[in-house]
Amino acid sequence: MARANRYLAPLSLIFLAGSLVMLFFIILSAVTTTSPLRQTYFLSASTSGITGARPITQWAYFYICGEGNVDCSPAWPAPPLGWAWSANPSNAPETLVGTHGGDTTSFYYYYMWRFGWVFYLITLVFSVLAFFAGFIACCGRLGSAIAGLTALVALFFHTISTSMMTAVFVRMRNAFIASGRTASLGRYAFGFAWGSWTALLIATILFCIGIRGGDDTYGGRRWGRQRSVRSRRSYDLSGRRVKDEYA
Repeated sequence: MARANRYLAPLSLIFLAGSLVMLFFIILSAVTTTSPLRQTYFLSASTSGITGARPITQWAYFYICGEGNVDCSPAWPAPPLGWAWSANPSNAPETLVGTHGGDTTSFYYYYMWRFGWVFYLITLVFSVLAFFAGFIACCGRLGSAIAGLTALVALFFHTISTSMMTAVFVRMRNAFIASGRTASLGRYAFGFAWGSWTALLIATILFCIGIRGGDDTYGGRRWGRQRSVRSRRSYDLSGRRVKDEYA
């Protein structure tokens, strides 16, 4: 086992575990009213006066809730953001309303959040695979390569999903503010999202360093042995040559 992997692989697992925990906090937001799930939401906005909407609406991963992540809608995969109000509502920001999601959501917000939602699940799957592959990384360079490749795939999808989530809810917040309403991004959700991405990035880098470090260590030892063998051979040949001349 390469000496570098004794330290890098466990350290990578710690960062990967932290990334997974924060990712679960996002996906399980509003499932219960306990902290930190109660404070985890993507956007909170004043929706009073909009047809069929709550006074305050908070958008979570599976739910659309009221203030404090209570009075939530039934859990639904990739719920259209416009399900916070009725079809063809009045007083809602025009850029948010369209023909999708039962005449509640515009094309952009419907598909951007739908794809971002799915990419979060793909990120979760590959992050879990990378976590278990990380235990193999403790045994050698091949394990580090497998874990590093899996973590890199997870990082790719995490980058897409987090970027799409940020784009959707920042624009959505701006739309509410432009219509004269108060709106704010969820600090917990955005903190967990980008914190999870950062931890996954560090874990991926450490896995890759484990591969390179193992190669350097092994190669250096092997090269050192080859050099000493060659030195002994040249010494033996020189000695024979001197003996032959005196003979």
